Amino acid sequence: MPFPKACGPHCVNPSALKGQSIAIWGYGREGRAALQYLRTRLPGQPLTVFCNASEADEIAALGDAGIVCRSAPGGDDLAAFEVVVKSPGISKYRPEALAAQAKGTRFIGGTALWFAAHPEARTVCVTATKGKSTVSALIAHLLRSAGKRTALVGNIGTPLLETMDWTEQPEFWVIEMSSYQTFEAVRPEVAVMLNFYPEHLDWHGSVQAYFADKSALITRSQARHVVLNQEAPRVAALADGLDAELHWFNTNSGWHAKDYTLYRGDVAVLDLRELPMPGQHNAGNVCAALTALEALGLDAIALAPAAKHFRPLPHRLQSLGEKNGIRYVNDSISTTPFASIAALECFSASPVAILVGGYDRGLDWQAFAEYVALHPPKAIIAMGQNGARIAECLRGINTPGFHLSEAADLSDAVHQAQQALPEGGVVLLSPGAPSFGVYADYVARGRHFAEIAGFDPNAISQIPGLGLG
Repeated sequence: MPFPKACGPHCVNPSALKGQSIAIWGYGREGRAALQYLRTRLPGQPLTVFCNASEADEIAALGDAGIVCRSAPGGDDLAAFEVVVKSPGISKYRPEALAAQAKGTRFIGGTALWFAAHPEARTVCVTATKGKSTVSALIAHLLRSAGKRTALVGNIGTPLLETMDWTEQPEFWVIEMSSYQTFEAVRPEVAVMLNFYPEHLDWHGSVQAYFADKSALITRSQARHVVLNQEAPRVAALADGLDAELHWFNTNSGWHAKDYTLYRGDVAVLDLRELPMPGQHNAGNVCAALTALEALGLDAIALAPAAKHFRPLPHRLQSLGEKNGIRYVNDSISTTPFASIAALECFSASPVAILVGGYDRGLDWQAFAEYVALHPPKAIIAMGQNGARIAECLRGINTPGFHLSEAADLSDAVHQAQQALPEGGVVLLSPGAPSFGVYADYVARGRHFAEIAGFDPNAISQIPGLGLG
């Protein structure tokens, strides 16, 4: 059965799946949501789930004889199905996926299923290498400040398929999208892209593929309005040939920041020192959010003061507090060297010991080395799989008083940072690398950092505004 023309090849209504052979690949939160969605819409239709042994036990406990569990698939296993609903974390470039696709298997995700079911929804989709969660949450906060019922969903923490049975529908959907999901967005009202840095190369295979997938939200979704960052050349270049209404931020004629002031054109609107998020990059995030509101037709100047009441997201330059004269800042979400640079810029006026390193994806740390050579912090503590490689890159820095060392683990890194800092200093966890191999995710790493520093990890991890509000 062909896919509905209005949706395109990645977007499909449940009616188009009726009678087809379907498998679900991956049984994390997205996979569970997909199983619930398909079982509800296609009662009695056989479904296969590729999962591990413990997940198979969980599925067996459902008591549904129509669901078959199988172990990790190869290309022929996947090719036996007409449609595979794939979890976002599984790369579409894996050899077994490409082999099955070549034989006619269609791969879709929860994002595609959701968009097919919501053709008239007023959606604001946000992507970037860094800042997309903050901008998404800020847009939702500002819309709610305007009295608009708004959902904050997607990659930020609530899978789209989990919203399918909500009894109450919002006026606006703000959807954070990873590069694993952007090519499944269909006709969003507003599409926002903030920046681009090399990341997730293990999933995408190359910088070129990562950029093509990330920018698919702009180039392929057929958005009505597109919001782009004038100061990000590669992002700005996406404007060429777009059939959409363009809205720019970080430009003198639009929303931009200068001298601690937020401007709309020539009009000074807000003192940036009143905002709860530090750093020039967060000033740009506010500009992006306000530009998206204008694209929706709202009075962004009137709504801008509400940004002062925004609750920053956890694990993003999150100030945990002070212990024994030392301040602790949790930026565990930092997974690129550029994010670590941005974090250092926020605390240039204080003695800082930054903790860097983690899972080694082979990213180049030369730009970080060049930055700290010109703006050396008090100390850099390298840790994790790529810690030795980072430290080697920094050995040429010989500024008096600068301390460079390697740590066995996060606990050791915190201890070394404490020893290197005077009173009034800042221990900054901004690893510039993923947490894989040691922690389940950046949240677990940030929680452990808080615990080591003497703070309650349960009090720092809630994402404000998630879901419907």
